[in-house]
Amino acid sequence: MKTIAIIGQKGGTGKTTLAEILLVGFDRAGFTVAGIDLDPQTSLCTWSDARAEESPLIIPMQHSRLSKTLETAKADGVQVCVIDSAGRAEQAALKAAQAADLVLMPVQPTSADLMTVESTGEILRMAKTPASFAVLIRVKSQGTRHEEAAAFIQGLGFEVCPITIGERVTYQDAAAAGQTPQEYEPLGKAAIECDNVVKFTREQLNI
Repeated sequence: MKTIAIIGQKGGTGKTTLAEILLVGFDRAGFTVAGIDLDPQTSLCTWSDARAEESPLIIPMQHSRLSKTLETAKADGVQVCVIDSAGRAEQAALKAAQAADLVLMPVQPTSADLMTVESTGEILRMAKTPASFAVLIRVKSQGTRHEEAAAFIQGLGFEVCPITIGERVTYQDAAAAGQTPQEYEPLGKAAIECDNVVKFTREQLNI
């Protein structure tokens, strides 16, 4: 089983959005998937409740139960597990990162988000995660701020995913319907971004 953790030491960065994209992407590719919602706000569970489809399975829990739940998921045949962690929850983020084969850190190209990258990086260093990437999210269609943000993050010693996720209404509309852009508007620009992020993630996991 491959495990992906979505972490970041700030709320509202797009962690749940990224988790949804990956869960649906792997599910549509034929993998048996499960999502674990460590956020007390249970945003991933709320999205799941709004879905018409029964998959992917979403499990809400406290981080103290994470190891046991991952063992059970693997025994039950889950092939890909995505962990959505909470912002400002270091212990939960550390547990998620320690359990992961790959950590993705969504970052908006804003000063508020960039200020948290180093503290998130400390968690990654403590966890000794095999691989990790920052993913720039809610990138505006014009301007170079995302390029400047990528350079800043790389300057701190972290790798940056070459695929960015744009600031598009489709993400909001899809989430309200319990979907992702891949389902809501399959041929749209947002869906293409999502597919490319999933493809990149599969490449990092060698699956």
